Amino acid sequence: MSQDAHGPGSPNDISEDVKVLHSMGYAQELLRRMSGFSNFAISFSIICILAGGITSFQLAFSSVGGAGIGIGWPVGCLFALIVAAAMAQIASAYPTAGGLYHWGSILGGRFWGWATAWFNLLGLLFVVASVNVGTYVLFVNGLGPIFGIDPASLTITHQVIGIALITLTQALFNHLGIRATTLLTDFSGYLIFAVAIILTIAMVALAAGPLDFGRLFTFTNYTGDPGGGVFPEARGSLFVAFLLGLLLPVYTVTGFDASAHTSEETVNAARNVPRGMLQSVIWSGIFGYVMICSFVLAMPDPAAGAAQGGNVFYWLMDGVMPGWLKTLLFIGIVLANYLCALAGLTSTSRMTFAFARDGGLPFSNALRSVSPKYRTPAVAIWTTAVLSVLVTLYTPAFATLATACAVFLYISYAMPIGAGILAHGKTWTSFGPFSLGGAFKPIAALAVIGTVILFWIGIQPPNDKVLIITVAMVVVLGFFWIVLENRRFQGPPIGEAIRRRQAEIAAAEQALGEEAAAPVVEAGKA
Repeated sequence: MSQDAHGPGSPNDISEDVKVLHSMGYAQELLRRMSGFSNFAISFSIICILAGGITSFQLAFSSVGGAGIGIGWPVGCLFALIVAAAMAQIASAYPTAGGLYHWGSILGGRFWGWATAWFNLLGLLFVVASVNVGTYVLFVNGLGPIFGIDPASLTITHQVIGIALITLTQALFNHLGIRATTLLTDFSGYLIFAVAIILTIAMVALAAGPLDFGRLFTFTNYTGDPGGGVFPEARGSLFVAFLLGLLLPVYTVTGFDASAHTSEETVNAARNVPRGMLQSVIWSGIFGYVMICSFVLAMPDPAAGAAQGGNVFYWLMDGVMPGWLKTLLFIGIVLANYLCALAGLTSTSRMTFAFARDGGLPFSNALRSVSPKYRTPAVAIWTTAVLSVLVTLYTPAFATLATACAVFLYISYAMPIGAGILAHGKTWTSFGPFSLGGAFKPIAALAVIGTVILFWIGIQPPNDKVLIITVAMVVVLGFFWIVLENRRFQGPPIGEAIRRRQAEIAAAEQALGEEAAAPVVEAGKA
């Protein structure tokens, strides 16, 4: 194989990965050089507790106060881990860049996979858009005054221009190859750990007065004006307010399907991809919990903090941190958010490439093209970058973007998982090295039920615009499937279609400098 001689993994590992890819009817077009750590790092970078954990902190704190953090975060992270575990088993069996789309097609049929792809793509676009909005807001509020920028003087036009410039540079890094992206996301993994630890220690050490751990388990209804208007008032229902607060962990701990979307660039993917998913969720859950608990413990006055609404983190930093430390921490936080969205763009572009490879998108021939020089899906990268900026024009409010991101991604996670429940032991009998065994079905069922609950939470005011987007999407998808795609879209290759692709696989790999493809055998029948 003409892979990078200095990349991770032995030639035998890569050869086995390519055989698995061939068995599913695909050529090795992308450069396979990501290690297990790099696969973990890209999901860990997208989850990025310094992104959602900070920019969405008010979603939990302005719902039920400290209990939204102390109890809500573990509950939300447990749900994410359940979903990740079910996805990990499927990813181990089908390690392709298509990820959820491919799984949905194999396990649930053409329509199910096609619909999964659209929910996943929209969710991923919301990831990039929401994180870049957060990056812009963090820079303007946290570092803007250093550069003489008055946040109050900036308009939505400034925001769009700023986000466009941020996204432009992220697309450029992605275009220049997986080497550059891997270096940045690996660095991001270490950066997140370091900044989160320093931020946590500083919060606890500089907090005024003794730490009151009881705050973490105290329910206070801050909906309405007491919570800065983050949520409309939920009168007499702490439980509903608590459910609203779960948007913090489920928005933060999402995007871990990035490990699957980089399967075709990961060595020993059948093992490293499920491991990357699970470890990214576990470590994000643990470090994120300690970090955001420190915010609650360091808060001089919880009621005053809740009243700040979306400005609570900046208010807290101003009240606790000395100026020089606050500046250094904001530099690290802004950089981590930038790299989070960069990793999100990597994941989104790979999903776009994989869906286009099977003819699922308009202009698929262009979107599936791979740069011979950089071995990246260049057209897909720049297209998704532009679309992620355009998304912010319709939903400039961060909370709506964050909620839409969580809702659509978890719907796309639940669709192949639900199909897997029905196919398990019937049409799905060949599994990868990672398997939950008999626990798969109950775990998968919990994941699907949790997603239904999440959808209900996600469409409550002030995020009811998400319901409009969802209904419109379902109607449009149904219309196009009945009128056009039912006859046109064939989905991933299966059976005889895989064998017919041998010549196409060989030609694609030879064009990119790879060895000619060996005869392929259908997945699960080797």
